[in-house]
Amino acid sequence: MTPFTPSQRFFLHVEPTDMRKSFDGLCGVVSRELGRNPTSGDVFVFLNRRRTHIKLLAWDRNGFVLYYKRLEKGTFEAPRLTAGGALSWPNLMLMLEGVSLRTARFRKRYELPNKVA
Repeated sequence: MTPFTPSQRFFLHVEPTDMRKSFDGLCGVVSRELGRNPTSGDVFVFLNRRRTHIKLLAWDRNGFVLYYKRLEKGTFEAPRLTAGGALSWPNLMLMLEGVSLRTARFRKRYELPNKVA
């Protein structure tokens, strides 16, 4: 279970990330490579080259939160991204649980129109 909610926005950094990076190093990646503000409240998702490690970085009112998961077996599947590198909440949850996003079928649901950031 993650401390993140569907009301947050999620952005995947598509290039492999050095998992030795912590808060400051990942904030630099967010600023320089994604062109986003790390303190915006959005969640930024990073994978290592072998896709066996994942880190999620977010600003939580008064400090950064880092969620880190290492798989003992298998890999994370990198999902297809929507415009702007955004990752949907359902895709993130399926990715964390090891469900293949290529074979998952999503039934139609109503969605509010996206807000322009």
